[in-house]
Amino acid sequence: QVQLVESGGGLVQAGGSLRLSCAASGNIFNINTMGWYRQAPGKQRELVAQIANGNSPDYADSVKGRFTIYRDNAKNTVSLQMSSLKPEDTAVYYCNAQFTGYASKVYGINHWGKGTLVTVSS
Repeated sequence: QVQLVESGGGLVQAGGSLRLSCAASGNIFNINTMGWYRQAPGKQRELVAQIANGNSPDYADSVKGRFTIYRDNAKNTVSLQMSSLKPEDTAVYYCNAQFTGYASKVYGINHWGKGTLVTVSS
């Protein structure tokens, strides 16, 4: 059973920084992609950043140059360092893990954390 546990959300002023962390628990192997999505009130969930094995990170255009994603495959963790935060970054941020190939048959394809709220005040 794959569980993703996020931490690090909170309230911050515009221009400030926050770091989100996510740990995948369970006897897990071969997570293909780990990343972060967010959902603001009244909007659809959107990709913020993700990193797949062997690939460079992908970032939403809106966060490029401000957010940095880090992944530790040995620990099955992913973090998101957010800087120069803007009020429009306010959202619930969800950790995501995706499996492919044989691992997807063991664990399923797509898993989500419960989310952590980030609020950026102006």
